[in-house]
Amino acid sequence: MGYLSTHVLDSAQGRPGKGIRVDLFAVAEQRTLLKTVYTNDDGRCDEPLLEKDDFKKGVYELVFHTTDYFRSQGVDLPDPAFLGEVVIRFGVASADEHYHVPLLIAPYSYSTYRGS
Repeated sequence: MGYLSTHVLDSAQGRPGKGIRVDLFAVAEQRTLLKTVYTNDDGRCDEPLLEKDDFKKGVYELVFHTTDYFRSQGVDLPDPAFLGEVVIRFGVASADEHYHVPLLIAPYSYSTYRGS
């Protein structure tokens, strides 16, 4: 069975994104909050975001609360911050596969990809 995971790297400071709030939503006719987690010292979640019977084919969103993280790191951001939240909407075509959605962040940019 497949599962969903994520991790965050702070590319501006060259270290894991520690303590970042991540909200996971299922997106169908309406958007439903499934889970809220915080990244650990390694920028990862301590367990899969979804797995087993909870991991289904469909559309999901990960919302990374980046403003709170950068301000906690002492980064001087404008108000409002350029990237208050990073929202990544992605599709799961096969619940039998591992979907890893990493985020590389900086105060004014981000990138993502389907990892392994």
